[in-house]
Amino acid sequence: MASLSRVTRINNPALLYALPPSPFPIPTPLTKNQNPVSATSKRNSDTRSTNFPNISTTTKLLRASTPLNIPIYITTQSRDKLGATVPELTTHLTSNPLVRADLDKTLFSMITPEMETLLPSPEKGEKALDVIIVGIETHICVLQTTMDLLRRGHRVYVCLDGVSSVNKEERGVAVARMRDAGAIVTTSESLLFEMLGDAGHEGFRGVSGLVREMKEETRGAVEGLAKI
Repeated sequence: MASLSRVTRINNPALLYALPPSPFPIPTPLTKNQNPVSATSKRNSDTRSTNFPNISTTTKLLRASTPLNIPIYITTQSRDKLGATVPELTTHLTSNPLVRADLDKTLFSMITPEMETLLPSPEKGEKALDVIIVGIETHICVLQTTMDLLRRGHRVYVCLDGVSSVNKEERGVAVARMRDAGAIVTTSESLLFEMLGDAGHEGFRGVSGLVREMKEETRGAVEGLAKI
């Protein structure tokens, strides 16, 4: 019999972002015949995550949070050392009333003691969240966050076109482990339409317009999954 986390539809969504620092390789806009950029950048001689056309995926989900009224929880990793969030994302976060947390951390998991106080506790009878995770790095922050959320009784949706790792081979291993643990692995467009559920939803026009606007970026990101 399938576990509850695998058969339940999304009904209490929340977005968790392990946001990339700046500077970070931002893909150029995709043309009709282009694949997503797979770039490696250097900062302080450290290699940043590659295969992250997924800034556009993160942007799409951030923008969709408004018509869908989805709370947003943000973490960054050691801002004083690695830098603040890329400006391409900050634009959609500044003064956004849906942002419930914007926390810096040294812990690899996003479920810090402070974050834990902001989330419901299914162990205490509170309603579990359907947590959608995007960010970096898949095999470190995303994986550890997923495990912590599942252990606490939340359902987790890993947005495959919205996560990345420095070494692309690490991503597949991490995704397999998260799926085995009970996480649901899916894509951003599938998530958006599942949250809508009905063309009569008041947010349908806004979300469907966003999907059309970003269709080339989405196609590129999803096509790129087969190469990772």
